Amino acid sequence: MAILNWILRRMKLGRRRSWWRRGDGAAILHMGEGREGLSACAGVQRRQSVFIADTNPLCGFNSSLRNGPGNWPCPMSHYNHSNPSTFLLMGVPGLEATHFWIAFPFCAMYVVALLGNFILLFVIKTEPSLHLPMYYFLCMLAGIDLVLTTSTVPKILSIFWFHSHEIGFECCVVQMFFIHSFSAMESGVLLAMAFDRYVAICKPLRYTAILTNAIIAKIGLAVFVRGISLMTPLTCMVSRLPYCGPRVISHSYCEHMAVVKLACGDTMLNYVYGITTATFVVASDSIFITISYILILRAVLSLSSRDARLKSFSTCGSHVCVILLFYTPGLFSFYTQRWGQNIPTHIHILLAHLYIVVPPMLNPIIYGMKTKQIRGRLLSHSIQRDSRLGFEDAKQQ
Repeated sequence: MAILNWILRRMKLGRRRSWWRRGDGAAILHMGEGREGLSACAGVQRRQSVFIADTNPLCGFNSSLRNGPGNWPCPMSHYNHSNPSTFLLMGVPGLEATHFWIAFPFCAMYVVALLGNFILLFVIKTEPSLHLPMYYFLCMLAGIDLVLTTSTVPKILSIFWFHSHEIGFECCVVQMFFIHSFSAMESGVLLAMAFDRYVAICKPLRYTAILTNAIIAKIGLAVFVRGISLMTPLTCMVSRLPYCGPRVISHSYCEHMAVVKLACGDTMLNYVYGITTATFVVASDSIFITISYILILRAVLSLSSRDARLKSFSTCGSHVCVILLFYTPGLFSFYTQRWGQNIPTHIHILLAHLYIVVPPMLNPIIYGMKTKQIRGRLLSHSIQRDSRLGFEDAKQQ
């Protein structure tokens, strides 16, 4: 009789206790009637792959995929069918052991990008002879590069060095907005710079009449409005998606496609809008840039002076290098998120990082070294500083 009572008590306890495992790996003991708990979660469409993360002193967490249904949290948990409070950024999957060392070149490139773009802005602002349309567009490009790098690289470095993998949902959406909207703006500025070179080479006598300060301001405003208007619906759709799965982003920053993959609702509209927008921006801008340079090339080849041809090729060559540096890794990163299943994840993530860091680092270097006026102004600043320091030392002696 005692044995029978013990068995009945164990059966009751079993009906009242059920274990659920959350997406971040922490086990939750859900107390309640077994039948009620099962009925509450019976309608959940379970996924076959569940991310289980456990803490690791090396990289913050390790990830593994556990196959099989039945390990998903009850939809009554706080992040199911709603926006999660936080996401976890993995960094570079597969290279967790080298995160600490990978951070050093990215930190160096970030510092160079900050210094180069700030110096470029300072030189153009303080030198009246550089107050021309070409340099105004360079200022726009430098400002956009500063926003792009500052919105992503500090978080990447905190993941690599301090294992700070968490990012708030709102912060993630804001970061996504800045990355994609300012990338679209940079594409627009590159198109404006191509138009500037076309007018300067093909219509030099009308250059100042066509590209007035008012026209430049309107071009800058149009570039800004286009970037904001195209990417605002994208971020709004992401913020409205239900997230009932694991909250781990296989990336070092909140890239659109990487975040959408975590949603459990219908994401077709997000995929279609994201791909359509990216294709529209890149295709339209690259077509007009190509047309501009075809016309420029035809005009340059018709010049009788060899020195004039070399000067034109040098000026346009630096711009073409910047365009290729911006579009090539950017397009690769975007489209491999959707169709590049056979490409190793760490290759894709590293190229996405280079897309964010390398163009902002090289833009001021390329334009500073290739543009005679900027190079001369930098040298004059350096000479004035050295002479002032020498005069102060002589005065103290």
